[in-house]
Amino acid sequence: MAECVQVAVSNATFHFDKLYSYSVPAHLQDRVFVGSIVLVPFGRGAAARMGVVLGLDAPEAAGKRLKSLYDAAPEQARLSDELLRLVYYLKEHTFCTYYEAVKAIIPYGAQYKAVNTGPVPQLQKQLVRHTEPVYRRTDAPWQGRRTEKQQAAWDALAFGPKTQKELEEQGVTKAVLAGLVKKGVLAVSAQDKSVALYEDYSPAQETIALSPAQQAAYSRLAALMDTGRPAAALLHGVTSSGKTLVFLKLIEKAVAAGRKALVLVPEISLTPQMIYRLKAFFGDRVAVQHSALSNTERLLQWQQIQNGGADIVVGTRSAVFAPLPDIGVIIIDEEQEHTYHSESAPRYSAHDVAKRRAAAHGALLLLASATPSTESYYAAQTGRYTLVELSERYNHMPLPEVRLVDMREELAAGNASSVSRALADEISRNLARGEQTILLLNRRGYKTVGMCTACSEVVKCDACSVPMVYHKADGRLLCHYCGKSVSPVPEMCPACGGKLKYTGFGTQRVEEELAQMFPAARVLRMDLDTTSRKNAHETMLRRFAKGEYDIMLGTQMVAKGLDFEKVTLVGVLGIDQLLFAQGYKAFENVFSLVTQVVGRGGRAAQAGRALIQTVDPNHPVLNLAARQDYKSFFAEEISFRRLNLYPPFCTICLAGFSGAKEPEVLAASRAFAADVQRLAQQRSGIPLRILGPAPMNIAMVNNHYRYKLTLKCRNDNAFRALMGEALAAYNAAGWPGKVSVYLDFHSDADI
Repeated sequence: MAECVQVAVSNATFHFDKLYSYSVPAHLQDRVFVGSIVLVPFGRGAAARMGVVLGLDAPEAAGKRLKSLYDAAPEQARLSDELLRLVYYLKEHTFCTYYEAVKAIIPYGAQYKAVNTGPVPQLQKQLVRHTEPVYRRTDAPWQGRRTEKQQAAWDALAFGPKTQKELEEQGVTKAVLAGLVKKGVLAVSAQDKSVALYEDYSPAQETIALSPAQQAAYSRLAALMDTGRPAAALLHGVTSSGKTLVFLKLIEKAVAAGRKALVLVPEISLTPQMIYRLKAFFGDRVAVQHSALSNTERLLQWQQIQNGGADIVVGTRSAVFAPLPDIGVIIIDEEQEHTYHSESAPRYSAHDVAKRRAAAHGALLLLASATPSTESYYAAQTGRYTLVELSERYNHMPLPEVRLVDMREELAAGNASSVSRALADEISRNLARGEQTILLLNRRGYKTVGMCTACSEVVKCDACSVPMVYHKADGRLLCHYCGKSVSPVPEMCPACGGKLKYTGFGTQRVEEELAQMFPAARVLRMDLDTTSRKNAHETMLRRFAKGEYDIMLGTQMVAKGLDFEKVTLVGVLGIDQLLFAQGYKAFENVFSLVTQVVGRGGRAAQAGRALIQTVDPNHPVLNLAARQDYKSFFAEEISFRRLNLYPPFCTICLAGFSGAKEPEVLAASRAFAADVQRLAQQRSGIPLRILGPAPMNIAMVNNHYRYKLTLKCRNDNAFRALMGEALAAYNAAGWPGKVSVYLDFHSDADI
C-alpha cells in the first residue's frame, strides 16, 4: 500500500525532469504501484499534469507536506517492469525526459489525459472507444402474433448474438429490433466496435520448405536459439535468396516452444506483404503496430498483445516496444535502413532497444539484409555477431543483368527527357511481352526548382532555407520541410521580377513523360503524395501484384523488400543527387539503394535486367552495386571509415541547436562546445573530437535557425555523464529559453 510516491511529470524540459514526491490519498492507495499512470497537481497553480510513478515511499518525503495525487489509471494500464526499464534506458541514453520515453512506449490510444468533471481533475483515456449494440435472444415467452419481419429478426439470431450492423445487413431494421427488446424477447447490450484488420488473408496450404542453403542457415540460427542465452546474428543474403523463409522457420520454432516473436520492417510499404505472409502461416495470433494504423486500430492491436492474444508482432520502428512476454526471436529486416532511428525525442535506435530486449528475454536478435550497414557487418566480421550467409538466389535464377547508361551522352544526342533511350526501349520490350517494370526516382513532385532566368535566384520557402518543389497536380509550390505552399505557381522572380524557369524532374513529371511515351501503359506512381491515404500502400501493391499496372514508378519505398513475379525490368533514375550528397554514409546509402532496387527484378521464372542512369557511369560505388559485390564495397568503405575515424571506430553524437535568432543560436552552440571541451579536459581517458559549430545542411526550418556540433566520441557511461554536466551548464547559463538543444547519437552527421 503506497502512502507517498515519486513521480516523473509530463511536459518537463530535460533540465527540470526529476522525480517529484506526492502523497497518495486513501481511496487510491490500492491502485498505485511503480509504473502506474497518475494525474498530479504541479506548480504554483496546481495545474493537472500526467505523470508516471517511478518510485514508492520516497525517503525524502517523510515529514514533509506533500501535494496529493488527483487520480490514478486502472492497474492494468501500468507499465510492466521491462517497459519501465526501457523508460530509464531511453532517459539515460538519449537524454529525453521520462515522459517522452513513456509516450514513445505506449501508443496514443492507451495514454490518458486530464478532464475536469468533478471537484478535482480526473483521468480519461485519450481514445474513447465507440460502442455498438449487440442483440441476443432471451428466454421470455412471446406475447401476441409474430410479424414476418419479427420472425426474420428472431431467425437471424438463432446461432448467437449479432451486432446491429450485421442484422441490418440481413434486412432487419432498428425499429423491429427495438420493438422486440420492448417485448422482452430480445436483449441488447453494448460492446466495443470491432475493427477488421488484415483479415482477408489466405491460409498457407503448404509447410515451410527450405532449400539446402536455407536449411544450413536456419540450423545455425536455430542452434543459437537452443542455448537459451541471448545471441545476435547477421543474416547476409543476396536479394531474392529467401531470407523470409528462414524468418518463418525461426518464428515457427519460437512459437512451438511457447515463446513469442517480434519482426521489424523499415517501411510501412513493406508491412502488408510481411503481415500477410505471417498470417498465412500463423493466423490471427499475429498483431500489427505501425503509424499508418488509426489510433483505434493501434490500441486494439496493443491490447491484443498485452492480453496475451498474440504470438507474433510485426511492425515498423515503434513495434520494438510491443509488450510481448517471453520473446524467443527478434528479427530486424533490411537492418541498414535509417528509418530504424527516431528523429524526434526520444532519439533512439530500434537496434539498441532490440538488443536490450533480447538480452532481457534470452532471445536471438537476428539482423538481416542484402546490404548490411557497415557497422553491423564489421560486428559480424569481428565476432560480436554470428555471420550467416546466403550467397545464391532461392530459385537459382541469376542476378539481374545491369547496364549503366551515361546521361551526358543522352543530353548530347538531344534527349532531354528523364528517361533514356535505352530505358525506353527496354520498357517497350517489357510492355510487348506483358512483363512489369519498376522505376526508382528518389524525388517527388513535378519539376524540382524554379530559377530566375535573369538573376539566377532560386524560389525558396520563406520559412526554410530550401527550394520549393513544383507539384503540377495540385498547381502549387510546396516546401517538403514545413509544408508551406504557394498557389498559384509564380511566373515572375520575387527578387528581381525576371521570368522563372522550372527545371529538374520528380515523380509527377516522369509519370507524365511515361504517359506520352507509352499511352497504353498503366502507370502506378508511389510516393508520399499518392500514399498518404489510409491503406494506400496495401491497395496499390496488391493491384500491382495482380497485374493491373505495367509500370510502378516510385521513391525509395519501391526499392526494397517487395517481391513481384512478373517484374523483369528495373530502372534507376536520378541517383546522382544521392551519390554526391554530404555525409559519411552517402556511398553506403547509394550502394544499398541501387543493390536493393536492382534485386526487385527477375525473382521468378524470367531473368531480370536493370538500367542505372547516371552522369558518372565509371563511379566505383555504382559499378560495385551493379555487380551486387557487397564484400568489395565493404572493404573499401571500412578502410575509409577507419582512416577518417567514423563509425564503427567511434560514435558520432550530434548536438543540435535551434532558435529564432541566428546570432543567439551560434553563440549558444559555441558556449556548449566550450563547456564540453572544459569538462573533457578535467577528466582523463575520454577520447573526444569536436567539429563545429556549423549550420546544418538545412540551415533554417520553420523560421528557426539550426546549427550543429559534431562530437566524435565513445558512447560509454563516462561520456554520457560528461554530456549530462554540459547540459546542466547550458541550463544554468539560461540558454534553453532562447535556443533549444538536443543530442542525437544515431545521426549521420549530415542533417
